Amino acid sequence: TGGTLPGRRGRTSRPLQPGPVAAAPETQALCAPGVAELRVPVFDDPAEDLLAHLEPTCAAMEAAVRAGGACLVYCKNGRSRSAAVCTAYLMRHRGLSLTQAFQAVKSARPVAEPNPGFWCQLQKYEEALQAQPRLRAEPPALGVGPEA
Repeated sequence: TGGTLPGRRGRTSRPLQPGPVAAAPETQALCAPGVAELRVPVFDDPAEDLLAHLEPTCAAMEAAVRAGGACLVYCKNGRSRSAAVCTAYLMRHRGLSLTQAFQAVKSARPVAEPNPGFWCQLQKYEEALQAQPRLRAEPPALGVGPEA
């Protein structure tokens, strides 16, 4: 995930977009120069360890957004893995609770539904984030949506 997607305005209109790859405004643009790719080798299986990938994935997404880029987070159906990763990102970098973050993702992607194993891992992630000392809150002005 990460980088910018060439298009009408030179990038996606919102910095974070959950969904299937078909949601990309121009799927060919995913291979364009300047577009970074980060693959997370996790199947949509409740037994998979997504938690181990959340910190590096969220950090890569935040780096792309801070650099003025955008992220297209996708999985096969745009329901479970991408929804879980986007939820984790909003928790980590926008200071939202699990419930708030998932509501934001669900409003942008109504079919979003992390599998039960990923949901439990998101709960653990929330607990870990809450146990960390709070730094200055980041602005909650991140757009989330399938629009391009």
